[in-house]
Formats: sequence, structure tokens, C-alpha cells
Amino acid sequence: MAVSIAIGALFLLFLVGTPVAFALFFSTFLYFIVGADQPTMLLIQRLAGGLESVSLLAIPFFIMAGVFMNYSGITDRLLKLAELLTRRMHGGLAQANVLLSTFMGGLSGSNIADAAMNSKLLVPSMTAKGYPKPFSSAVTAASSLITSTIPPGIALIVYGYVNNVSIGRLFLAGVVPGVLMAISLMVLVSYLCRRNNYQPPERSKVTRHEWVSVTRAGIIALMLPLVVIGGIRIGVFTPTEAGAIAVLYALIVGVFVYKQMSVKSIALATNESLLASVNVLFIIAVASGFARFLTWEQIPQEIAMLLSSEVGSAIVFLLLANLLLLVLGMFLEGNAILIVLSPLLAPVAAQFGIDPVHFGIIFIINATIGTITPPLGTVMFTTCSITGVKVADFIRAVMPFWMVMVGILLLTTFVPAISLALPALVF
Repeated sequence: MAVSIAIGALFLLFLVGTPVAFALFFSTFLYFIVGADQPTMLLIQRLAGGLESVSLLAIPFFIMAGVFMNYSGITDRLLKLAELLTRRMHGGLAQANVLLSTFMGGLSGSNIADAAMNSKLLVPSMTAKGYPKPFSSAVTAASSLITSTIPPGIALIVYGYVNNVSIGRLFLAGVVPGVLMAISLMVLVSYLCRRNNYQPPERSKVTRHEWVSVTRAGIIALMLPLVVIGGIRIGVFTPTEAGAIAVLYALIVGVFVYKQMSVKSIALATNESLLASVNVLFIIAVASGFARFLTWEQIPQEIAMLLSSEVGSAIVFLLLANLLLLVLGMFLEGNAILIVLSPLLAPVAAQFGIDPVHFGIIFIINATIGTITPPLGTVMFTTCSITGVKVADFIRAVMPFWMVMVGILLLTTFVPAISLALPALVF
């Protein structure tokens, strides 16, 4: 009875729009109050214990690195590089939007942060170039999903911590799916821009000096993902230490190379990083308490036994898991799905012989697609609130992008080599 009340309260709180962290906390607290045979002190201990992991330090470090990148002017230089690379394509600025999200995937690590940044940075410029606002918003929101799979995506770190999966392998496993997303979205953007005659290609030649200056500035920024992945692979530092290196790299580039960060801007960036980190870590802390009572009640084991007995093969399980996660993504926030459901489904996937790294990428892509899916997609609402686009108009514009993302999800699901080839090669 206590479990039913707690889980019912959790979904009710989600549906009425309660923030994820508070919904998890109140439902867990309700479990202890209503009928748990455990002292309430264990809840407090579990909340504190949920953050007693060195690997979780990677989250605030990478968040800080992404914020420092924004304050240092690296984002502007990456945009110039993206525009330079796409100026001869149909819909050059829309293509640059997708490419910038791909570049920023290795820097910001958060799809909501990426969507918010590009909504402010690119949508006004796209509107001035003649793009309809719903289309610009749809491109911005859809391309931000790339950020979750390109390392060091925060979702990769959280999934690895929650399910005890190698974060280094998850980082590498997300590269190919992320690049496939970028290529697919750019092809779709090209088709839509040709059909609707948005921003024809520019034919003017670029001077050699412009190529050299823009490319050099952009490559300095793009070195960060290579430093992170390379250092982890050769054993120079762990994923957590890689986060600290990323902060140091961003600081050096911002202060000494681009010379755009002052003491004041460093303080502002640090404060912004602190607030963003607290949001994520608080969710993880309360989710740890929620997961503990699920474990006490042996709910993961029961779900695993039920699915194992009712589902006959790994293919059927993956189809059901995708369907379940896509439907839940329409109503629940991505972090909630990741933290609450992945510990329930990952053991079942393991029983069917599905590689834990492969299933992690499948899960994360599902959770990110949910963020642009009505009625409660967080990236959808973030983008629409900044650009001023009506949700109904956004939904019509984003549907082609949503279908492309689902196609990438199915391809990644049933062709494991897409996510597993690179980790197998490197490790």
C-alpha cells in the first residue's frame, strides 16, 4: 500500500507540473510516513549518501566548463566557423544552427542549455534572414538533442553513475549516434529550405585570411573534446578529472587566448555554474532516496521477472522499451525518466544479453526525444518561451525533425555497432 501511494503521488506530482526533485522527495517522504518499516533517518542518510561519489564531481566540472566557454567568446567563434562551413549550402544559417549544436555538444553537455543559448543567439538572426519563427524554433530545439549524446553530455554521466556503467565507454558510444543525428538533421534542413526557398546559398568567395582566422579560433575551442576523450583513453585522467581539466582549459582560453574573461566575468560564470550544478545534483540526491525504497520493496526485481517471463526476445523487449519511453516522454521530464526508470529497465536489458553501454545510449536518445514531444517537453517549452512561438505552431514545424530523430533511435537500437564500434575500437 505504501509503495502504491508513493508511486501514485509521484506521477500525480509530475502531471501537475511539480519540479522533478520535489516530486521525488515528497513521494519518497510519503512512503516513509504512510507505512514503511524503516526509520525516517534512513531517508536523510540516503539523500546525503546519494552524492558521496567522486564520479559525480564530473557534473559540476563540465557544467562550469560549458558556462566558461560561453563567457569566453568561444561560442561566438564556433558560430562563425559553422557559418563559414555552411554558407554555400541551402539554408546556411539553419545548417549552422545544427552544426553549432554539434560543436557545443562537446562543451555545454546540456540540451536545455544549448536550446536556450541558440534561441537567443540564432533565432533572431534566422528571422532577419526570412526564416519563419516556428521553423527556426524547431531547428533549434531538434538540434539541441544532439548535445545529450555527444560527450561530455550530462545525461551520459548521470546514466553511468545511476546504473554503474563505464562513463568513458558511454562518452565514446555517443559520438557516432550524435554525428548521425547531425548529418540527418542537416539533410532534412537542406530539403526543407530548398522546397520553401529559405536562404539560397552564398556564391561569394571567402578570402584566405578569413578562412585561416576563423578556422584557427574555432579549432582552439574544438580541441576540448579531443583533450577530454584522449586523456581518458590513454589513462592520464579519469572522467571526473577530465571535467576539472576542461574547466582549466576553458579558463586559459578565455583569459589568455581570446582575452575576453575578466575577474568579474569569471565570478559571474562561477555563480551561474553553481546554480546549474545544484539543480542537477539535488535531483540525483532525492532520486537516490527514491531508488533505495524501490530496492527495499524489490520492485526492480519484480519488473525484471515479469518482463523476462512475458517477453520472448531481446528485439521485442527493445521495441517495448522504446515505445514505453517515447510515451512517457510525452508527459515526464527527461531527467525523471532517466533517474527513475533506467535502474528498472537496465537489469532487464542485461538479462536479455543487451550490452549496458548500448542500452544506455538507447535510453538517453529516448529521453531526449521526449523533451521536444508535446504536451510537456521541456526543450519545447524553453524554446517557445524565448522565441515567442505558439506551441501549436512549434509542434507542426517540429514533426519532420521528430520523425528523423525516431528513425535514428530505431537505427541505433537495432544496429548495435553504431554505438558499440567506437568503444570497442578504443578500449
